[in-house]
Amino acid sequence: MRIILLGAPGSGKGTQSQRLVERHAIPQISTGDLLRAAVKNGTPLGLRAKAAMDSGKLVDDETVLGMIRERLAEPDAQRGFILDGFPRTLVQARALDQMLKDMAQPLDSVVLLDVDYGELTKRISGRRSCADCGKVFNVFTSPVPENEMCPKTGAAHRIVQRSDDNEAAVAERLTVYDEKTKPLVEYYTEQGLLRSIDAEGDVDEVTSRLNTALHTPAGPAAVTRVPGRKAVRRRRSAHRPSGLASTARGARRRPMKRKPAAAKVAPKKTKAAKKKKKVVAKRASSSSKARARVPARRAPAKRAKAKKRAKKTAKTGRRR
Repeated sequence: MRIILLGAPGSGKGTQSQRLVERHAIPQISTGDLLRAAVKNGTPLGLRAKAAMDSGKLVDDETVLGMIRERLAEPDAQRGFILDGFPRTLVQARALDQMLKDMAQPLDSVVLLDVDYGELTKRISGRRSCADCGKVFNVFTSPVPENEMCPKTGAAHRIVQRSDDNEAAVAERLTVYDEKTKPLVEYYTEQGLLRSIDAEGDVDEVTSRLNTALHTPAGPAAVTRVPGRKAVRRRRSAHRPSGLASTARGARRRPMKRKPAAAKVAPKKTKAAKKKKKVVAKRASSSSKARARVPARRAPAKRAKAKKRAKKTAKTGRRR
């Protein structure tokens, strides 16, 4: 399972990613975690990222993609992965598609976690995380369970709040999301990969909706309109369930094969028909026998000769 979780800041991508990790035993790949790990380990990509961050610039897409490529090459990512927080722009999405194509690891689905912006503000202001393992909690919806220990240190979680988890920062982040990340919804809809779920409410209910969406074929492809051309509908043949008939125009116009006409069956003969046939046959036989008993008529000349011969024979017999 190779998926991307899309959604505005605070929509629950981190929480649901952690649950997918536990359910499917595939890694969650967060660009923020990758950057921090690369900088900490001093890798070549980490050094490039650190130089950009120290100068107050954003880390370039090539560096981020390089980190993702290295992470996907690790053994635990061969069964699948969850991309959380990446891509954030159309440029990154197209570059990611090409990279995954080169690695023969195409995406299976993209899930949009849809949450009202007012709810998002509340969620983000209540968000907390463990400084050691990175697990995310929320003081309103999913507080730290009692007696739960950090899996990395074996001690209690060290709960911290991010500096940008306040209302003013949230409003700015949502504006950036609308401008740069929201266009990805249409991009992945056109590819037939997008599924959208209601991510408000109880965390367990959201998890249930997410699991259902991941095992349900994506909805119909969107209609893409090009200026000066008719609307083009992209079909998802690869994702069509087996056994489902094609709805392509050519398939609808394909001539149907006619079944061979059934051979005509002669009607059964009734007793009356059989009896009538016997009578007709008997009459025909009788008439033919009668005709056989009647001597054939001779021609007139032959009859005269025969009569003359008979007289001559009679006279000769009398003389003797």
